[in-house]
Amino acid sequence: MFSDENDTTTYRVVVNHEEQYSIWPADRENPLGWNDAGKSGSKEECLAHIEQVWTDMRPLSLRKRMEQDAAARS
Repeated sequence: MFSDENDTTTYRVVVNHEEQYSIWPADRENPLGWNDAGKSGSKEECLAHIEQVWTDMRPLSLRKRMEQDAAARS
């Protein structure tokens, strides 16, 4: 079984068009639709970065729709 303690992989943080974050091995091409978010390092470092920057888990399209709905009611 694979243990995170023995994971020496360098990861990078990636983000999609909905501003959702994930990590991806740095030595592999990004998955389709995902772009570099400017952070790389250990799994723990990347996940800590995501925890700091991804404060609203709602997809971007949902956030925009909710803003439009709220503005329409004002």
